[in-house]
Amino acid sequence: MASHRSPRRSSGRPWQSPAFRATVLSAAAGATAVLAQTPAGAEPADEASRASVSSRVDGLYAQAEKATERYNAVAERAGSLREQVEHAQDRVARGQAKVNRMRGGLAAVAGAQYRSGGVDPALMLMLSSDPDTYLDRAAVLDRIGSRQATGLGQLQRAQRALDQQRTEATGKLDRLRSEQRELKKRKAGVQHKLAEARRLLEKLTPKERAERERGSRAGDRAQAGEAGGGKASSAHAASAVSAVKSALGSPYSWGATGPNSFDCSGLMQWAYSQAGVSIPRTSQAQRSAGRQVPLSQAKPGDLVLYRSDASHVGMYVGNDQVIHAPHPGAPVRFDPVGMMPVSSVTRP
Repeated sequence: MASHRSPRRSSGRPWQSPAFRATVLSAAAGATAVLAQTPAGAEPADEASRASVSSRVDGLYAQAEKATERYNAVAERAGSLREQVEHAQDRVARGQAKVNRMRGGLAAVAGAQYRSGGVDPALMLMLSSDPDTYLDRAAVLDRIGSRQATGLGQLQRAQRALDQQRTEATGKLDRLRSEQRELKKRKAGVQHKLAEARRLLEKLTPKERAERERGSRAGDRAQAGEAGGGKASSAHAASAVSAVKSALGSPYSWGATGPNSFDCSGLMQWAYSQAGVSIPRTSQAQRSAGRQVPLSQAKPGDLVLYRSDASHVGMYVGNDQVIHAPHPGAPVRFDPVGMMPVSSVTRP
């Protein structure tokens, strides 16, 4: 009888087979070839991802800047309303004190008349030991009655004025509370956008964040160090330039007007206040805070407004440079005047 051998069973370890080893070696060789062709550093997909993150962060900063200027406008209105409410409440308090005094005076006269008029005047004349004295007193009481009538009319007018002042104060207080609610809403919007930008930036390494910052708006530091050429348009403008230079390196803080931190329009307002000049709080209002000039004729101290909605502002300091407060995480610094689209140049 012919014998039949059973087929050899697999050991259960395929990676020990010659065919498997050949496949692995082939794949490794292919991977080595691919790596040899790939530049050192991040792969193209990573570069695209970084570019996308940087672009989205810039977009969020722009949105936050617009929201910040809207917040600043509401804050300015709220501050003005707060002062008006305080004045209105002071007028109401003074008006109430005046009404109280008038009421007290009229009550005293009325009481005296009641007490003196409790007896019939003819009987008082007959009982009087000195008729002449009685008649003199009666004339005085008559004059007091006339003055009382006049005083009553004055009291009524004072009361009407007080009621009107109270109505005005209540209306201003209601508007102030509405503005405060709006402020809270605007603040939440800004903080949300900044938090989203921070989350995106955390996806980058510290080195990548530093490179992004250098490449986003930062100007040539060698050139920036020589900035400041040209003559200011006025002594006030020259003083404002000196002030804004003194703020270099200060941190950005949205809604801040100095002296230790600033947002873009807050820095401009603070710098000009150091020169004794009052300009509006928001970048949109600062656009109309003086005479507009062409960018080609800009002089140190001029305000350079960016974007079509004037949501960012810097101060021209000469040599095609501005000083501005860029965005969170970036200190007050020099940058090229053309770092963003310029919408107008204003000379306060």
